[in-house]
Amino acid sequence: MRGGIDKLHHLTYKESMETLILYATKYGAARQIAERLAEKMGGAIIHDLKQGGAPSLGQFEFVIFGSAIYAGAIRKEAKAYLSQNADALLGKKLGLFLCGLEEEKEKEHLEANFPPELLQAAQAACYLGGVFDPKKAKAAERLIMKLVAKREGYITTIDDSRIESFAKKMKAGQ
Repeated sequence: MRGGIDKLHHLTYKESMETLILYATKYGAARQIAERLAEKMGGAIIHDLKQGGAPSLGQFEFVIFGSAIYAGAIRKEAKAYLSQNADALLGKKLGLFLCGLEEEKEKEHLEANFPPELLQAAQAACYLGGVFDPKKAKAAERLIMKLVAKREGYITTIDDSRIESFAKKMKAGQ
């Protein structure tokens, strides 16, 4: 379902009402990761921060927060949400993920985009992969990928084993 609160498996799995996955995406890769995480968590309510109106955190035991990253920065709607809700997130079993193609800069990007107290409190925090789809990218983005990153064509680094590991870390904190 597009817009508003996306619900995945919430009628099938009891645990889903305990898990909220908030994400910010540009072309959809963070959403793909959020959906895969929801499956591994046994269900979840998934919400795209770009749509606004995020659910209240009070009703959730687990909150997973993720964003696509461009030029080392998370999406503006993700930054805004973090600045307004950091204290509330600290009271949850928290997971943080980044979506992008620069996994080798994981530590640098996590530290640059998440407050230290959230990183310290997170049960899981990492890159879970990314996607570059030249059909969705703007001309400038395609050029940067070709000249700077030396990559062309469709690329996906979404890693199901990392997603599985992330979900296990989250569940281990129960």
